[in-house]
Amino acid sequence: MSACALKVELLRFTPEPEQLTALAARLCYSGATLSDLAEKVEASGQEAFLDGVVASGHLSVLEHASFTFAVEGVSRVLLAQLTRHRIASFSVQSQRYVSKERGFDYVVPPAIAALGPQALEEYAGQMETMHRWYCQWQARLGGKGEEANQDARFVLPGACETRLVLTMNARELLHFFRLRCCNRAQWEIRALADEMLARCYRAAPSLFQTAGPPCLLGRCTEGKRACGRRAEALARMAALKMPKP
Repeated sequence: MSACALKVELLRFTPEPEQLTALAARLCYSGATLSDLAEKVEASGQEAFLDGVVASGHLSVLEHASFTFAVEGVSRVLLAQLTRHRIASFSVQSQRYVSKERGFDYVVPPAIAALGPQALEEYAGQMETMHRWYCQWQARLGGKGEEANQDARFVLPGACETRLVLTMNARELLHFFRLRCCNRAQWEIRALADEMLARCYRAAPSLFQTAGPPCLLGRCTEGKRACGRRAEALARMAALKMPKP
């Protein structure tokens, strides 16, 4: 058992997502054939055109492009937040079929880590205690196997690590980034959103040029709950969208 770290990988995405969404958008306003439109899209860059599409709010065309991520080193607490985004597909490692009798990795909140080594040791000890409870219930419920696991898992902590494959279309990703890249978002899902945005931007910069919290475009939607740290958010977004070394 040990503390784990967030790991995000962009597994797959729709080939040439910018050209595809540009083709779909142009079709809506053109009497040309699809072949002619495809030739026009392939003949020149679509950056300026897609900037206008996104700025105008014509976001339905972005639904044709999807992005699939592998995510590791996240907690069950994060999973509860993530599944609130219903226009997405999730495949999550099961605590029923994957036994934890050999131990589990766990997420450490930064605020706990900041308290120092003694707090970290105490936290790790609590994880060990809950693992012992889990194993005790496994034994009392018949040992290894899904029938024992499915009820023994009730004593596992929200910090317990999980892994998943996640797919969203580009329109839902823009919505996800607007909510979860905000400074007011919970720290773990904000970290996940930042990592996902960095990878999406490298794959399709024209689609995600303005992706991020609402303050990126100059207007905070949090009202009285605004964090007052717009400059910090802007700097973080700029760093995410820098070319990868």
